[in-house]
Amino acid sequence: MASRTRRPGPATGARDGSRRRRLPMRLLLPSLVLVALMAMLMLRGYVHSEILADHRVQPPAATDRVPEQILKGGPVIDTRSGRTTSLRVPDHRLVLTFDDGPDPVWTPRVLDVLKEHHAHAVFFVTGTMTSRYPDLVKRMVDEGHEVGLHTFNHPDLSYQSKQRIDWELSQNQLAISGAAGIRTSLFRPPYSSFADAMDNKSWPVTDYIGSRGYITIVNNTDSEDWQRPGVDEIIRRATPQDGKGAIVLMHDSGGDRSQTVAALDRFLPDLKARGYEFDNLTEALDAPSAHTQVTGLDRWKGKAWVFLVQASERITDVLVVALAVIGFLVISRFVLMLLLSGVHARRVRRRDFSWGPTVTEPVSVLVPAYNEAKCIENTVRSLMASEHPIEVVVVDDGSSDGTARIVEAMGLPNVRVVRQLNAGKPAALNRGLANARYDIVVMMDGDTVFEPATVRELVQPFGDPSVGAVAGNAKVGNRDSLIGAWQHIEYVMGFNLDRRMYDTLRCMPTIPGAVGAFRRSALERVGGMSDDTLAEDTDITMAMHRDGWRVVYAENARAWTEAPETVQQLWSQRYRWSYGTMQAIWKHRRALVERGPSGRFGRVGLPLVSLFMVLAPLLAPLIDVFLLYGIIFGPTTKTIGAWLGVLAIQAVCAAYAFRLDRERMTHLISLPLQQILYRQLMYVVLLQSWITALTGGRLRWQKLRRTGVVEAPGGGVPRPRTPQDGADRRPAG
Repeated sequence: MASRTRRPGPATGARDGSRRRRLPMRLLLPSLVLVALMAMLMLRGYVHSEILADHRVQPPAATDRVPEQILKGGPVIDTRSGRTTSLRVPDHRLVLTFDDGPDPVWTPRVLDVLKEHHAHAVFFVTGTMTSRYPDLVKRMVDEGHEVGLHTFNHPDLSYQSKQRIDWELSQNQLAISGAAGIRTSLFRPPYSSFADAMDNKSWPVTDYIGSRGYITIVNNTDSEDWQRPGVDEIIRRATPQDGKGAIVLMHDSGGDRSQTVAALDRFLPDLKARGYEFDNLTEALDAPSAHTQVTGLDRWKGKAWVFLVQASERITDVLVVALAVIGFLVISRFVLMLLLSGVHARRVRRRDFSWGPTVTEPVSVLVPAYNEAKCIENTVRSLMASEHPIEVVVVDDGSSDGTARIVEAMGLPNVRVVRQLNAGKPAALNRGLANARYDIVVMMDGDTVFEPATVRELVQPFGDPSVGAVAGNAKVGNRDSLIGAWQHIEYVMGFNLDRRMYDTLRCMPTIPGAVGAFRRSALERVGGMSDDTLAEDTDITMAMHRDGWRVVYAENARAWTEAPETVQQLWSQRYRWSYGTMQAIWKHRRALVERGPSGRFGRVGLPLVSLFMVLAPLLAPLIDVFLLYGIIFGPTTKTIGAWLGVLAIQAVCAAYAFRLDRERMTHLISLPLQQILYRQLMYVVLLQSWITALTGGRLRWQKLRRTGVVEAPGGGVPRPRTPQDGADRRPAG
């Protein structure tokens, strides 16, 4: 399937050893994209408490090491500068406190009720929620409420080291400074209660936090709204006795807070009527504000943090949508392939099936060849065993390795050699077409071998006068290596199963360069082979559709081709294919709005090709990215189950394709590894193609190095490679 090329120039990298050690841009850019995506996912996991989260809660402990004045004191605990004091809220003053927010649903409703009743409160926010919803924290500050720290991701600090405590506080402050431009001196420990619940585990933490400059705020009136006991019960529990002041604990996050909002709407006016004031903490204590403005570098650090978190949220949302899209596309493609390929196989394998009158007239076989000395003899000898009358036209495209001399020295009948200066594969095919004698033209590559029945099977569809071109069944001959086995799976499943589907839909996108046939008149009507794109086989196929010709698939027209044997060669081939396919889609884009056969292909074939051959492979690595994310951060079982489900669907399709092609199932053992590694390679290749297309770059034709290991089949299949065959694996020059 490889295209013969303009002769490549000398490798510049050979003159500069240092350049060889640099990471190629084609690897660097896709790698940076993958790293950036993983970084965004990690950041999301971090702010969603999926990383470093600790959900342990300390059981009650002894209290003998807690100062008496703390146990019997008020809910405001100040241990700054070596002090050990506590304060109570004056009578008829209530400080409403809300924990665990901000929440995008309930916090705005709480703020609306507070604003309606002209009340202030204190919101103890977590760094994770502040980072995700910074606008709500800014609104709290702008409307006169105070904000306090509630750690970054809500661990029980009695389990944590001093370094972790400092980290929880600093990250919480960073998020608040980025959201509202302030620092706060108020702190409430997660899982805290009344002052008399302080014990030997929690007191050292409180004492240490005071040394870091924070006042610890617990509560002395708990609404227990998190239990959702009902609006009346929340109000009863939140109401202090005998007009005393209190710090009331409520929640604006962590679940359904509709009862809290409804209770507030009644609680505020009722207690105001009884002489209570609803202030933030420093107002209630007649103390300086707990907020200080953040400026300079600290302010910009906070802004940068919030920006990155917001970006990670949006990018992750896009990735989730993209994952849903790729999941839909993958499953849709598999369903279509299974259904339509089955329809195709049943149709063409019926005993009474016929394309029309049997085609017996001779055909011309065109073999464009550029430096195919290692392969050309096998190719030509396989044609000489053909069961159908043929002439062979070998077009030597300026080879420098004696390809033409090898063919001439064979002295075979009906084999001609046409020489030309190196001009590329399309020009070589057009030159061969000009020298062909017959009305049906078969095209193949110089590294491909045919079975005796290949040409006969390939030309029978021309018994139908509406058929203008036929795609054959290209198969990998060098499949005994891992990379060859992967391509073998791809050819059988991804190409030939696809071709059955596209044949049924009458929108075949590509006739493989390794094995295809054309009506000469159809080729001449569309102007012959074009060098407008790097995928001349896709270009000519689309041109055939637009001209009204039918393009079909002949499953029994088997050709054995030598697939790339190294990652570098595979990369070069697939880069050309993917970029050339994009060029062909763009070249024939007007088919989308045209009428007749061209419009039908444009509105059916082009979208399918774009979705399944360009978009889906580009998004496919998201399956593996989210697999890795799910394994590390959970839910691990569901993630692995979903990935195995997708793999099972692929395995079913692959097994079905192998059954249709009568291939041995043993090669499918490498399918899981192929799906993990091969998908990344195709992603990088496609991303590079997109970058080339978007930047207006041009890609040179590239000659793949051949080893000549695929020989003429004996008894219908190529002979297996022996150890002696592999002794000389040096590529042709």
